[in-house]
Amino acid sequence: MNGPDPTAGPGPAPLLEAVEYTDVAQVRGPLLVARGVQGVGWDFSAQIRLDSGEVRHGVVLEVDRDLAVVQLLEGTEGVRPGGATVRFAGETLHVPVGAGWLGRVCNGRGEPVDGGPPILGTRRAAVGGHPLNPTHRDPPAEPVLTGVSAIDALTTLVRGQKLPIFSLAGLPHLELATQVAAQATTGGEPFAVVFAGMGLPHLDAAAVRDALEERSAAGELVLLLNTADDPVVERILTPRIALTVAEHLAFELGRHVLVVMADMTAYAEAVREVSAARGEIPGRRAYPGYLYSDLASLYERCGRVRWRPGSVTVLPVLTMPAGDITHPVPDLTGYITEGQVVLSAEVQAAGVYPPVEPLSSLSRLMRKGAGPGRTREDHLDVAAQVLASLARARQARELADLVGEEALSGTDRLYVAFEQEVRRRLLDQRRDEARSLEETLDRAWQALRVLPRRELTMLPAGVLDARYAPGTG
Repeated sequence: MNGPDPTAGPGPAPLLEAVEYTDVAQVRGPLLVARGVQGVGWDFSAQIRLDSGEVRHGVVLEVDRDLAVVQLLEGTEGVRPGGATVRFAGETLHVPVGAGWLGRVCNGRGEPVDGGPPILGTRRAAVGGHPLNPTHRDPPAEPVLTGVSAIDALTTLVRGQKLPIFSLAGLPHLELATQVAAQATTGGEPFAVVFAGMGLPHLDAAAVRDALEERSAAGELVLLLNTADDPVVERILTPRIALTVAEHLAFELGRHVLVVMADMTAYAEAVREVSAARGEIPGRRAYPGYLYSDLASLYERCGRVRWRPGSVTVLPVLTMPAGDITHPVPDLTGYITEGQVVLSAEVQAAGVYPPVEPLSSLSRLMRKGAGPGRTREDHLDVAAQVLASLARARQARELADLVGEEALSGTDRLYVAFEQEVRRRLLDQRRDEARSLEETLDRAWQALRVLPRRELTMLPAGVLDARYAPGTG
């Protein structure tokens, strides 16, 4: 028994037998209201044909008697009541899935923008995905190595995990996400990256495309780019296309797939805008009350499926408005995901890239993907010691702010020096630098040697004998 099919996804696709043609009665924001409908269901796909002959695509949001509310993926500009007809399909929105997506660059609707032919697949998959029976899930295991020391050493990403990056406006979160997408690997096993950019300025979209060109040329990348001037409704579609393509690559073709989604705050803003256009009662900070379940419908599509090869790992990126971690988007994301990588303006000001704040970051599944037999036998102990020592260094730094560094004990001064060494040796790296895990952990040891051996209480004696330089503790 293989369990439910975990593949699913969005994007305009050839329609099946039409339900009927009907007239447009009203246009409001990204929505139009079609009248005279029969046999139309929620989430059905539609084609809207204008008097000019132009064809646009849409999705049914709501049906009430003979009226259907349709959101247009290309926007409603130029659409007027009585000036268009709507043709409904007898199915939800589908996209073709298969290896044909690899190496392609598409817009947020899944249409190629790289000058290549249309993408063909071995079959078509529904946009919303299929619910996966929890008993058919395997727990996340084994690491996805990103080549970024701050993540690999202290908040290891595990295959099948959902680990968001929390950032602020002005911090290099997109650069970090792009670097991870360019460098990530699963140790020689079949691997692919699906990158979904949402609401990106054209300059950023071009930078992402350039940075990922090598991985794309190698046939290991699917790139979906929704730019800031694209229709807002398309932004809601982009991550669903990405996850649909990823599920097929993982669970049917046996690849380990990393899905990078940036920026989920732009996605949530699009959900809020469409909700307002529909006249729905707003919830917290004007976001719809179903934002939690909407985000969960994306994040929960990652994982590993029993009896099937491959895995889907999700790395969402989101910016916290005004740095507020209690804002609905990061707050709800934190409830659904398994940890977070937090970027800090203070670390950025210290000239460190990536500006990761280790004490605010956490990977709850790190023990499932790191340690003996998975990474290196001393990995978990080293990470625990580095974090414990950074916590002590923070206390020493706060004390120095009160009484002055000259009044600190010799040990406290060493902890302050240790924090600087961690930033310089371990956290800071070039934007195009891919570090092996061996190098990353060796750099952590170089920082730990700043402290006396007696302070390294979280490291077993055998590990200290093998790794700690003799005569320094």
